[in-house]
Amino acid sequence: MSTRKSSIFYGVLIAFSSLVVGMVIASRLDLTPASLAGTLTVPSTNSAPLVGPIDSTTFRTIAHDAGPSVVSIITTVMRDVNDNEGLGDLFGQLMPQAPGRRGQTPKQEPARGAGSGFIIDKNGYILTNNHVVEDATSIEVKLSTMRDEDLYGLSAKVIGRDELSDTALLQLTDMPKTELVPAKFGDSSQMAPGDWVMAIGNPFGLSNTVTVGVVSAVGRQTPVSSGRYEDFIQTDAAINRGNSGGPLLNVRGEVIGINTMIVTDSPIQGSGGNVGIGFAVPINTVRDLLPQLRTGKVVRGRIGVSVGRESITDDYAKELGLPGPGGAEIRSVESDGPAGKAGLRRGDVVIDVNGKTVHDNNDLVSLIASTKPGTTIPIKVVRQKKVVTLNVTVAELNLAQERQQTSSDADERPRADEPKDTAFGMSIRPITNAERRQLQVPNGQGGAVVTSLTPFGPAGNAGVAQGDVILSVQDAPVNNVDEVSAALDKIPAGATARVVVWRFSRGAGLEVFVPIRRR
Repeated sequence: MSTRKSSIFYGVLIAFSSLVVGMVIASRLDLTPASLAGTLTVPSTNSAPLVGPIDSTTFRTIAHDAGPSVVSIITTVMRDVNDNEGLGDLFGQLMPQAPGRRGQTPKQEPARGAGSGFIIDKNGYILTNNHVVEDATSIEVKLSTMRDEDLYGLSAKVIGRDELSDTALLQLTDMPKTELVPAKFGDSSQMAPGDWVMAIGNPFGLSNTVTVGVVSAVGRQTPVSSGRYEDFIQTDAAINRGNSGGPLLNVRGEVIGINTMIVTDSPIQGSGGNVGIGFAVPINTVRDLLPQLRTGKVVRGRIGVSVGRESITDDYAKELGLPGPGGAEIRSVESDGPAGKAGLRRGDVVIDVNGKTVHDNNDLVSLIASTKPGTTIPIKVVRQKKVVTLNVTVAELNLAQERQQTSSDADERPRADEPKDTAFGMSIRPITNAERRQLQVPNGQGGAVVTSLTPFGPAGNAGVAQGDVILSVQDAPVNNVDEVSAALDKIPAGATARVVVWRFSRGAGLEVFVPIRRR
């Protein structure tokens, strides 16, 4: 198992965990998407209610019936190494790369990685995690009928993969003599905290390992890319490195999730084991993506806005003029993006997309992402307590370009002395003329720059970032630190400050609306 990206979620889950955690994903290894050969039949979903008693044979029956569809995946990836490095261990754990001499070209040597997957079609189609097959030069699949000591498995290729859902569709190129046993799909939307589940996978190379637990939470939003979140099923069924890509099963032995990542109590990347907090991609999400995965590419829509993660409460809904809690509040709008061209503004609350109600921020993201690029759709927003309808033409999401732009953002911001604390968990100070030029702050605007944030404080939790320049409070422009402080001091405890900041990102400035509730 490779550890190159094994902690991509590290640190974010601290907000709801008392542990110092690092995310460990079991392995990550990819082949260039190949054309589809043969026919893939998407398994039907059993949405019948989960009822009936649990007895002494329940889990034995699940393991017996579902086990044959679970596979072990062994990958090979070429890694740059120096002379003092060797191969990783059997499960793909690589030694840290020591810096080479200047100008020296590192050698490449193969490393092994391990993960899990499950058969979904008799023609040899297999679901697993994208990170299991990312960067792989070869993929071997071992069926449950093969012995652990068998040196070689069946060859497979990548048909399609999706980074945001961390899903990959494989197909065997070397079919076994015996008939394959496809897994059955359950309905992940039926799962609730307390429901029994079973995980089957290949932890540490121990194929077809069975663990049992319960659903700890559903709809657990977890970052999958810069500013993007996906819902996961959280479980305490033991999941370790090598379980990635394996199925999470309900009490009928039906797949309701793909095991993807865990939280560990070790701050060292790629180390640590199960502590009872694991996450699985809901199978309903994967099922809806299968038609696109089998074509080799998943296409999503975007409109060029960002939203906060906080839900709109009853009190805040009254302040906004909404009939009740719900909707998605726009934090920022790309001026040259689809939403900006259509007239959306920061502070607008989206309540309807193409005739579908938007209950929260995640609803908005899902509805836009699932819309075919090039489609023009009506979007209803509440603006200054009035409903406004705008027609927006959805563009195609280019995740690689988005990531490249984010990573190249300038983050050099001069500091000054004498910051002033506020009651919102942030310190502010005057903005210098040099900063105005560097951050491209509009002339005559900007009252203060944010110098620091209290961990888990109101401003930080609301999305304020260090280096943001405060432009207005309660829709009134502010021109200096005193005006910012005075405006914030007027906000009573429990009320929300409507703050607009200027944020320098992707080589340009952007106005971002941030509602901050005072504690």
